[in-house]
Amino acid sequence: MPLSVGDTAPDFTVKDTNGNTVRLSDYAGKPVVLYFYPKDDTPGCTKEACSFRDNYQQYLSKGITVLGVSMDSETSHQAFTEKFNLPFPLLADQDGVLTRAYDVDGGGYSKRVTYVIGGDGKITHVYTTVKTDTHATDILTDIGA
Repeated sequence: MPLSVGDTAPDFTVKDTNGNTVRLSDYAGKPVVLYFYPKDDTPGCTKEACSFRDNYQQYLSKGITVLGVSMDSETSHQAFTEKFNLPFPLLADQDGVLTRAYDVDGGGYSKRVTYVIGGDGKITHVYTTVKTDTHATDILTDIGA
């Protein structure tokens, strides 16, 4: 069962697409959309990533950070990012520590779940049912951005 609205989002330390270390605590005071997805460069995951890509400027204009997470490698994330011109970091959770911390382990892959985390580190929205091609705009509508 995924974490709930009002829960404190677990901090994490992982590598991103470019091998940079990313911690949730780096974004303290800023809202974060942390979206988990099963696999790079698959139909649903590509639609979802492109939805965030196509709406990324709107997220930036509201001061919202977008981070994608799967259990794929940095190399896989790099290829996915380049192929679809993704402007936001993808987090490489190869050992599944982040996936388990957010309770979205699908047995070797991350389930498709999105958390919106407020600047105070509390979860404000949880999406367990996602329409991949409109997910990014659905979130913007829900949070009034």
